[in-house]
Amino acid sequence: MAGVLRYLEKVVVVTGGSKGIGKGIVQVFVENGAKVVFCARGVEAGLSVEAGLNGTGPGSCLFVPCDITKEDDIKRLISVAVERFGRIDCLINNAGWHPPHKSIDETTAEEFRDLLNFNLISYFLATKLALPHLRCCQGNVIHVSSLVGSIGQKHAVPYVATKGAITAMTKAMAIDESRFNVRVNCISPGNVMTPLWAELACQSGDAAATIKAGEESQLIGRMGTEAECGLAALFLAGDASFCTGVELLLSGGAELNYGHKSQIS
Repeated sequence: MAGVLRYLEKVVVVTGGSKGIGKGIVQVFVENGAKVVFCARGVEAGLSVEAGLNGTGPGSCLFVPCDITKEDDIKRLISVAVERFGRIDCLINNAGWHPPHKSIDETTAEEFRDLLNFNLISYFLATKLALPHLRCCQGNVIHVSSLVGSIGQKHAVPYVATKGAITAMTKAMAIDESRFNVRVNCISPGNVMTPLWAELACQSGDAAATIKAGEESQLIGRMGTEAECGLAALFLAGDASFCTGVELLLSGGAELNYGHKSQIS
């Protein structure tokens, strides 16, 4: 029905909400009546999003500076949400990073450990700290994973490993939390045009060609948008009440159809 607010007065916590997919998620939930508490390390960018979205829709958002590699910062994020709004209905773990592409020979174990902490352990900690509140209102958790967690990606072993682990962790958490009626799902985007995607394209030496190749990797001939990621999260949070342990591919069909891939000369 047109005009229905799909998450009215619900309280949502989003990590990494100042740009890219996270910003798209925050915007969609604000447009649908939610009270969104979002975090990022960049204070200026976070405050800009907060100022830009508040007053534009029926919902609202609150920015909290947070380094998701630090447990005390995550504790503060959850505490602020509960103290301000009294509950948490949905946690969306989105914050993460894709390092520049390089081979395993050039990748150190310390770089791998740092990425695990940033991309994976932060999801675990945020979920662990939010669950007591989510269980009270039979809420849900959404992890932002990646299509490459299941299909792989060239010269991205640590990143692919973290995303594959997120998808697997989603299923394990869904099993454990089912007795509390807390649903746990994940979104696995493919190529979505975000500032990070644009940055990686610029590092390729030919940004225009890289972006064109990215667009042509989807059956529908374009990349996804930040808003489409937000709508997928809204579907899982508000509409998909019989879904738990689900990986929702948001890929434009990038994983379909055989193609020439051999690197053997």
